[in-house]
Amino acid sequence: MRFFKTIGFHLLLMAIFLYLAAWLAAFFLSGYTRHGQYLTLPNLKGLSFESAETLLRQKNLRYVITDTVFVEGMPKSAIVEQNPIPNSKVKEGRIVYLSINSATSAMVMMPNLINNSLRFAETVLAGSGLKLGEVTYQPDIAQNAVLDQLYNGQSIQPNTKVPKGALIQLLVGDGSGGALVAMPDLSGLSFNDAIQVLKSSMLQIGAVVFEGENHDTANAIIVRQNPAFQSGATIKSGQAIDVFLSPKK
Repeated sequence: MRFFKTIGFHLLLMAIFLYLAAWLAAFFLSGYTRHGQYLTLPNLKGLSFESAETLLRQKNLRYVITDTVFVEGMPKSAIVEQNPIPNSKVKEGRIVYLSINSATSAMVMMPNLINNSLRFAETVLAGSGLKLGEVTYQPDIAQNAVLDQLYNGQSIQPNTKVPKGALIQLLVGDGSGGALVAMPDLSGLSFNDAIQVLKSSMLQIGAVVFEGENHDTANAIIVRQNPAFQSGATIKSGQAIDVFLSPKK
């Protein structure tokens, strides 16, 4: 009988020991993993990368940049997406995965718009991620047909890379086919006024010659033109007229 009491006593001691060991292990594991201690993940979308990095470090969170994308209208290097999502409950030290906006614009291929209609060209530009800029009409028998495509004022060849969202200017035929128009008198006009008169007459500015040391068009007037003005004279639409400027007196 005494033997069984001894065994029972040892079993009881062993059970108490195992219970204490399990309790201590759970206690230290809970402290190690910060059981029950969570942070609310802030919304990082739209923040600059520097601001997001500072905020994550303040909360003892880590980050990994998983992707770089280009989103038009969003600041460069701003946070586009985050994982976990905003307001998620996370523990300190958690890795937050970030997608950031590219510091450089996305590039697209310039399509071939020449000899197509203006409406078709506008549709193709939108589909290519480009925008229609200024449309200039030039005398040509093909009405509303694209005669040239330009980027920053320079002709651009198809399949040339341009920034996404770039403005593309178009030179378009007006269908006149070089009709005769009245020769305008530009004498005494400012340079800007002369440009407007030429445009309304479907003519172009040719050479600009300054008489004197002042080369400021804003403070000069036109004193001569070539071809010279003659009352009742006509000229083909689209032709260029040279102008000679002199300082205002």
